[in-house]
Amino acid sequence: MQTTVTSKSSLSNAATAPRQDDFLTIDDVGKVYPLPKGDRYTVLEGVNLTVQQGEFICLIGHSGCGKSTLLNMVSGFAKPTAGQVRLQGQPIVKPGPDRMVVFQGYALLPWLSVFDNVFLAVNAVFPQKTRAEKNRVVHEHLAMVGLTEAADKKPPEISGGMKQRVAIARALSIRPAVLVLDEPFGALDAITKEELQEELLKIWNNNRCTVLMITHDIDEALFLADRLVMMTNGPAAKIGEIMTIPFPRPRDRSRIMELPEYYKLRNYALDFLYNRFAHDVD
Repeated sequence: MQTTVTSKSSLSNAATAPRQDDFLTIDDVGKVYPLPKGDRYTVLEGVNLTVQQGEFICLIGHSGCGKSTLLNMVSGFAKPTAGQVRLQGQPIVKPGPDRMVVFQGYALLPWLSVFDNVFLAVNAVFPQKTRAEKNRVVHEHLAMVGLTEAADKKPPEISGGMKQRVAIARALSIRPAVLVLDEPFGALDAITKEELQEELLKIWNNNRCTVLMITHDIDEALFLADRLVMMTNGPAAKIGEIMTIPFPRPRDRSRIMELPEYYKLRNYALDFLYNRFAHDVD
């Protein structure tokens, strides 16, 4: 088993020469926000990343390093100040059903049932389907996340973990090309978090949509990801290094945690975050 870590010095041309099989390309992207009195704040600068179809990518870095900003540009909620984000060769300029986001805060409508929260997305994206077809899609995806029995309940009546399952079912029900996850398990207890990580991995193994996920949890990234993208600190943050996760799939958490390679990778990521790119202490 061999670990591959790509340093930022070898990333400068990573996205400048697109290949025919490139799926998602982040090409020399920068993001600058105007401040009062004419000042400017550079969040991201010179970010290059190429993602192949079906990859599971995790992004990690300290708060303020632009992880959410970067994924907002992939989602179409924000536009780059410099550079370009492309999906299958086409520039991303606005949100679309080919990119679905799951937030940490669930974003469910509390007055609708679990079923109707998912149905709302299916109905919006597939208006040409019959009601029976839409119902089938909703039931299929609720079953996928183990929520068949909770279909008629409303969000205030279910747990946080179940709410996140609804959000994942809703996102997957429209069959997005890219699934964007912004710390989806960050607010959950440790047991529920591990259960949902396992569930997500099973679903991804069956569907193999492309996933971009923000996390602050190195163990979570090592269990889920094909590659771990480690961001430098802001302002003007960029990709510092990319770690290829070598563990074969399907993965067994207890088995990979017994491997010496697991702890080498974990310690390398910890060193990157807390030594080489530690936050300054006042």
